[in-house]
Amino acid sequence: MAFSTDAWQRNARLIDTIQEMDFNRALSAGTLERDVFKYYVIQDSLYLAGYARALAAAGVKAPDSEAMLTFTGSAQEAIQVERALHASYFEKFGIDPAQVQAAEPSPTCLAYTSYMLGLAETAGYAELVAAILPCFWVYWEVGKRIDAEAGPDNPYRAWIDTYADESFGEAVQAVIRHVDRAAEAAGPDTVAAMHHAFMRSTQYEWMFWDAAWRREDWPVKP
Repeated sequence: MAFSTDAWQRNARLIDTIQEMDFNRALSAGTLERDVFKYYVIQDSLYLAGYARALAAAGVKAPDSEAMLTFTGSAQEAIQVERALHASYFEKFGIDPAQVQAAEPSPTCLAYTSYMLGLAETAGYAELVAAILPCFWVYWEVGKRIDAEAGPDNPYRAWIDTYADESFGEAVQAVIRHVDRAAEAAGPDTVAAMHHAFMRSTQYEWMFWDAAWRREDWPVKP
């Protein structure tokens, strides 16, 4: 069994829970509160800065030129596509770019990016790409389901179209192939570490949407 198939099956209950989260159901219905989505977009901008660095690190660690191109290209695309998407929402929802620059990551955002960047510094290629995969794959699955349910006048249609798009699906499939190849070349201990990394990042995906729904803030401030 391919690593990706095994990892998805092991985390199927958690992924199903993500699909049914209040944030994603309200996004699908077009009823998500504007302030909740504004919070999400700002935190997502902060997250993607760290995620792009993790992708770039995977490119540096990659064992061959094909994988190197996939991950370094994904790092560049993550910045370009998300900047364009976020910019459109910054304008639509009246978000001042200076507000984004001044924003601090939520506890969950900081924990997720710190986890990913920690692996980029200390883990091998296989474990790192296993941690990177859920952000790609879970977003694609969520995007496809919401796309099938949401109407054309959904106020969040640009977000939906980005993650349900065929080109994004092709990028997801490319990352899955590289993760599976890494697992095929790895020993049992590394494969076990890959499964743990995939699981932990999937948990963080749930936590990130939950934090946006609650508009999570630091409980104690100076």
